[in-house]
Amino acid sequence: MEKQYETLKVDVQGNTVWLTFNRPESLNALNLQLMTDLQDALNEIKRDSDLQVLVLRGEGKGFCSGGDIKGMLKMNGEEDFQHFMKVINDLSVTLYTMPKITVSAIHGAAAGLGLSLALSTDVIFAEEQSKLAMNFIGIGLVPDGGGHFFMQERLGTQKALHTIWRGEILNGHEAYSMGLIDKVTAEGRVTEEAEAFVQTINHSPVKAMMESKTILRGSRKAQLEEILEMEKEAQWRMRQTNDHMEGIQAFAEKRKPVFRGN
Repeated sequence: MEKQYETLKVDVQGNTVWLTFNRPESLNALNLQLMTDLQDALNEIKRDSDLQVLVLRGEGKGFCSGGDIKGMLKMNGEEDFQHFMKVINDLSVTLYTMPKITVSAIHGAAAGLGLSLALSTDVIFAEEQSKLAMNFIGIGLVPDGGGHFFMQERLGTQKALHTIWRGEILNGHEAYSMGLIDKVTAEGRVTEEAEAFVQTINHSPVKAMMESKTILRGSRKAQLEEILEMEKEAQWRMRQTNDHMEGIQAFAEKRKPVFRGN
């Protein structure tokens, strides 16, 4: 892969590609450009048969703080919204069905849509002081990017529902004890852990591993796509609510929102 991206670093090491979200000034918030760059890079990786492992990580102080709220506020009407959600949905399906072994290496924040993307990968490592949150509820919205689907897969319906409702920030140990992630590492060690995992893969029958992934993911793809469509419709409805307006205003004013259920 020789293509350069403004919002994404691409580093190929043997059979492994490291993709690094590169908007550290915004804690790698997912604006339209970053998501478009990511989709383009994933399409290239998908076509490259020499690449067997993909690792996602974030530049700077965190993995990804979620969707770029400032960017969302600039959207004009339903047409912009539909385009934005299509990009999100395409990303989730592409990552979930990627014909590679996919890894998320989390440090700092992995929130909202950032957490949804991490959950779409096969293996999640997170540092013990990471801050993982499916926190759409804080601005009166529902998870997107397949958040409902991935939480349900990892936690079961009941735990997923309660976790989404609470929108709590979880550290690495809390997320691991729930079954949300696969391994906790010491602070500053997540890249090292991901590198060790890559070495393990290099001595594994990757083709057999990928066959199992194809079977399991393939059997669930249609349900993921159905939930993504439901999330898109629900998100549009929630964007019209007073609670969402209050959530956004409170976020901008750095205060606690006062929700009224309407």
